[in-house]
Amino acid sequence: MINFDIDKRIKDAYEIFNSCQLCPRECGLNRNDEILGYCETGKELIISSSGPHFGEEPELTGTNGSGTIFFTGCNLGCCFCQNFEISQLQKGQKTTPEELAGIMISLQNKGCHNINLVTPTHFTPHIIQAFKLAEEKGLKIPLVHNNSGYENVSTLKFFEGIIDIYMPDIKYAESETSYKFAHAHDYPEKMRLAVKEMHRQAGDLVLDENGLAKKGLIIRHLMLPDKISETEKIAKFVAEEISKDTYFNLMDQYQPYYKAANFPEINRKVTKEEHEKALKLVRATGLHRGF
Repeated sequence: MINFDIDKRIKDAYEIFNSCQLCPRECGLNRNDEILGYCETGKELIISSSGPHFGEEPELTGTNGSGTIFFTGCNLGCCFCQNFEISQLQKGQKTTPEELAGIMISLQNKGCHNINLVTPTHFTPHIIQAFKLAEEKGLKIPLVHNNSGYENVSTLKFFEGIIDIYMPDIKYAESETSYKFAHAHDYPEKMRLAVKEMHRQAGDLVLDENGLAKKGLIIRHLMLPDKISETEKIAKFVAEEISKDTYFNLMDQYQPYYKAANFPEINRKVTKEEHEKALKLVRATGLHRGF
């Protein structure tokens, strides 16, 4: 049940398009005039695909899948992105908020346990508008904000009372690394502030009687080759400044996609030995959920 003035929130969010500052890039460009910023998107909502997805955490997929919606474009743009055709080559179709609301209801009707919004930041106004329309049509399942961790706190506040589960994939702990691989020198600083806001809104992960996620924070960390020290720093940040009860997924499936071949140090998979060492370091921080 919406207990705030959602129409005002939608209006305020759309007004940001006049000088877009939805993400930390803060391009300041008028997307209403179809001037494209870093995310390469204008005023139109663009979706690449949607459907039940079974490759997420078990707490999200359950038996019927997570109702995943992949949005085109990305405000981070890592050089090794496995979804680069969507995030950086702009594969997708223009969609209206009304159509997005219909997709949400369709996924719910298929039995999906949640609506999983992948890289949603640059389409914040459209999503809030679609949520309003979908709730009027009977949307009841949780909404997941599936992001890169590169977020503005002010934008996250638009989602308060709307998003049930935040799921950032924390990638970098050092500015030098984030600048080299994503041209985002301020990633570590912005990420820390954003994750704290996500936790303030959603708290630690809460599961229902079937072990499915109802509300809370899920943190993913995609390990990079030869960056175990950054994994340790990220885990310590989560344990010491967020909560030791945080659900922490240490992902070892990195592969050198897209432009990763341009960087010899990440032009390989993560080894089993690296993952095992990183797992010990994560557990040593006191984190005990997930993995």
